[in-house]
Amino acid sequence: MEWLNYHHLHYFWMVAKEGTIARACEKLRLAQPTISGQLRQFEEALGEKLFSKSGRNLVLTDIGQVVYRYAEEIFSVGSELQDVLRGRPQGRPARFIVGISDLIPKWIAFRVLEPVLKMAEPVHLICHEDNTENLLLKLASHGLDMILTDAPVTAPTRARAFNHELGSCGVSFCATRELAIRYRKGFPKSMDGAPWLLPTEGSTMRRSLDQWFGRHQIRPLIVGEFQDSALLKVFGQAGAGIFPVASAVEKDVREHYGVAVIARTTEIVERFYAVSVERRLKHPAVTAIAEAAERFLLNLPQK
Repeated sequence: MEWLNYHHLHYFWMVAKEGTIARACEKLRLAQPTISGQLRQFEEALGEKLFSKSGRNLVLTDIGQVVYRYAEEIFSVGSELQDVLRGRPQGRPARFIVGISDLIPKWIAFRVLEPVLKMAEPVHLICHEDNTENLLLKLASHGLDMILTDAPVTAPTRARAFNHELGSCGVSFCATRELAIRYRKGFPKSMDGAPWLLPTEGSTMRRSLDQWFGRHQIRPLIVGEFQDSALLKVFGQAGAGIFPVASAVEKDVREHYGVAVIARTTEIVERFYAVSVERRLKHPAVTAIAEAAERFLLNLPQK
């Protein structure tokens, strides 16, 4: 039976945390050839490459990320054991690692994940924002417990990924009070020629908006296009144009940015999904999110 060399694992863990062998050597107070040699032996024993170079830094490979996650858990448990033996409070929150698509509005992400912070058993929430393709790679290597996205995963991935629809809602059109008063009367025809702040092309929301414009023969005056939904709202707050928001977080947006609603529509529907490697949701945090999300997304603002 082959045993894992925990000295090697510890050296690997320190190098991964510090980003370079030199910085790890300073922490461990060991010579660089010693650490380099131990890392080579560890990779040979595992039969896998754990790092790749990026300039002067070392970057974890996909396998390296898996090993690092286990190392974090192992040495975290070891630290907890020391605390227990020293009479310190025991118990640590379970980690819940979520990947958030960079197209998801920040208010939606917060509202969907908020139930995790209120669970009876404390949870250490870790959020990573990236494009969905990169997040799927991390999910495949077990670097994430769940992905939050605005579109179901349809393309083949390196691991099985299952879509769990959390819920859906309509869209509200917001602007400063001055713009809202100007364009509210005669909606939706009043939107023709109005200044607009839109998500970038290719996003689910943008495709839906373009179709809506076409159905109503609206020619928007596009002032700006934004990948970051929070930046889009800042421009809207400054009066640069009209912008869309998911109706489920309309109240949050109105209060935070001091804007008003021009109109709402259910012709455009925003859908939100949890993507996991589980066909049936078992993780308690994911279950809590799924149970609360439907109620939250159906809690539409009142006129």
